[in-house]
Amino acid sequence: MKTLLITGATSGIGEAVAILAAQRGFNVIACGRNQQRLDKMSEMDNISACQFDATDLVATQSALAGITADIVLLNAGTCEYVDLPHFDASMFERVFAVNVQGVANVIEALSPSLNSGNKLVFVDSLARLLPFPRSAAYGASKAALNYMAKSLAVDYAHLGIDVQTISPGFVKTPLTDRNDFPMPLVIGVEEAAQDILDGIQSRRASIYFPTRLSLILRFLHFLPQSWQHKIAMNMRRTKRQTA
Repeated sequence: MKTLLITGATSGIGEAVAILAAQRGFNVIACGRNQQRLDKMSEMDNISACQFDATDLVATQSALAGITADIVLLNAGTCEYVDLPHFDASMFERVFAVNVQGVANVIEALSPSLNSGNKLVFVDSLARLLPFPRSAAYGASKAALNYMAKSLAVDYAHLGIDVQTISPGFVKTPLTDRNDFPMPLVIGVEEAAQDILDGIQSRRASIYFPTRLSLILRFLHFLPQSWQHKIAMNMRRTKRQTA
């Protein structure tokens, strides 16, 4: 039975993946900050809990000391939006603390136990592919995460440790429920969990879903920057007109 460690496992995508993986026979280590939710999840078959705040390196190291996992799903994340003319630098710090530094903290804590055949799976976002309005902090953090993963894939290759990226589109979760704009081709957490788990069990280096939205955004990503800018500006105007 393979062990799958999941960060951000107490809600949304992480929770759905944890439950589905346990049902498929994985030994799941569900990690998160919500002890009450972790306690409830640990009552399920094949799920054990590990409580810590990934933005706290010392707490992360303490919680993960001695823990081993075949697959590490680096899923914990957050999102906040830029609302100009007010530019809040502290918001960037909060978003990067979770989405980037929290991932680095978990990797440092687990690095002594990583061995050949293990896999690190980074959950970034399709949002990194286009300069979406108000998404400077979130998109930048996910782009940074993707670069981190691609670079580490090179560095870990000689150790036999695989690195994989997963780029979801819009998924209906408590986090996206706060969005005040239309979310095209949004999917549920159950569908997202299936796509993620199927992707993890494949040998593909990069996973994108849902298929239709990912194809559109990956195509737009390769357009000239001036075209991408015009498309994003149109999105911004459309939102302001419907607000």
